[in-house]
Amino acid sequence: MSGQFEATVDVDRPVDEVFAYLADGRNDPQFSPRVLRIDRIPEGPTAVGTVFRSTVKDAGMKTARVFRVTAVEPPRTLRWAEESKNLVTASRGGYDLEPLPNGGTRVRIHNVLEGHGVGKLLVGLALAAARKDAPDFGRRIKAAIEKEIPAS
Repeated sequence: MSGQFEATVDVDRPVDEVFAYLADGRNDPQFSPRVLRIDRIPEGPTAVGTVFRSTVKDAGMKTARVFRVTAVEPPRTLRWAEESKNLVTASRGGYDLEPLPNGGTRVRIHNVLEGHGVGKLLVGLALAAARKDAPDFGRRIKAAIEKEIPAS
């Protein structure tokens, strides 16, 4: 079993700046409290093939995660696929950004969660939790970006 969750939020910052912030996955701990640590390999700008290795805490358990960037189309599209072998993974996901007439940016984040082994029994619970948190997750993304990127 697999399923998707998503969140959409309008950010009061220009699309180029929002894209740069989100493309640097090392910013994830600023809006995702489950991310305890994250590193980018190799150093330098995020490109197709860039890997983000993280340690996350879900349901009281720490796990190692590995995501590979599969598409980068500034300033609109970023895609990734999880390569980790955990019970539940985000098999694919991404950000879609749209410039708004007021100079802001509409951000849509989406992930497809997939269960592996015993995780096939757990993915429904993980998906329900992710969908429930999606609006708050979007608000955390907005707050972090607007805090980190000074207003013009």
